[in-house]
Amino acid sequence: MDFGVVLQTNPPAWRVVDLAKSAENYGFSHVWTFDSHLLWQEPYVIYSQILAQTHRITVGPFVTNPATRDWTVTASVFATLNDMFGNRTIVGIGRGDSAVRVTNGRPTSLKELRESIHVIRELGNSRAVDYNGSTLRFPWSSGSSLEVWVAAYGPLALKLTGEVGDGFILQLADLDIAEWMIGTVRRAAAKSGRDPDSITFCVAAPMYVGDDLAHQRDQCRWFGGMVGNHVADIVAKYGADGAVPKALTDYIQGREGYDYNHHGRSSNTHTDFVPDDIIDRFCVLGTAADHIEKLTALKELGVDQFAGYLQHDSKDETLRAYGETIIPALRDDVTAKV
Repeated sequence: MDFGVVLQTNPPAWRVVDLAKSAENYGFSHVWTFDSHLLWQEPYVIYSQILAQTHRITVGPFVTNPATRDWTVTASVFATLNDMFGNRTIVGIGRGDSAVRVTNGRPTSLKELRESIHVIRELGNSRAVDYNGSTLRFPWSSGSSLEVWVAAYGPLALKLTGEVGDGFILQLADLDIAEWMIGTVRRAAAKSGRDPDSITFCVAAPMYVGDDLAHQRDQCRWFGGMVGNHVADIVAKYGADGAVPKALTDYIQGREGYDYNHHGRSSNTHTDFVPDDIIDRFCVLGTAADHIEKLTALKELGVDQFAGYLQHDSKDETLRAYGETIIPALRDDVTAKV
């Protein structure tokens, strides 16, 4: 199992770079960031500094969308970074949440999402692509390698992921829901003629290591509110019964609104509707031993990467605990001599 860390690009930017450097030193393979240009600083600028000051880490948005950035510009950014730093970028993409809603926009259609994935991936891999009636290619790009992972919850989005995604991003760590969604993506891949094993499965959730579970819950309750935004969209489209597991839809019944000014922050005051049991199920909390137990269960479900959100008051200690205890425990055992 690989490990990623999900950061917000809050100023100062150098603190974000320092956290990325620490993550690499502690054995994380990926550094992801939120991509919401009004709420936080521009992540694509910060990626260049992260890449310049690290050696192996892969960076990318968690997640971008097809609406707020021209697809060819997105591809150009990552092809350029790959040329400069040696194929160490990745793109996570979805229909759009905070980045579009803050500007009074709406998430894109799945058709647009599908088309954007194709354009970004082809250009980002130094290949030609048909776009707006022309065949386009970066004449300066050669040998760029760029995977596009898709964030999804709803049935049709999961189907799309299985059909076209290099990876699947599930933003919650509930074991039952993860098993259902991973299975749905795998079946869609197989039905479309793809090898389900060619898809990388990534589960993302807040990670907080410590003994005070009540405090950890309070620091991570924001995550249930963030997931609730996507669930509310699913319920509005499909209804509350049948489309996705009731474990995912039942808890938003008390949801009354959401303020994107507090999006993804531990101080979010619009998440009182999120009960403790949802936090425990959606997040990875408790002692290092608790983390190892839950991550082992996710690994057995076929999860290839766990990406931990670090939006709380114990960033450095959580990174240290992962680097010194948790990541080594999940690493495949390799002996020097058999």
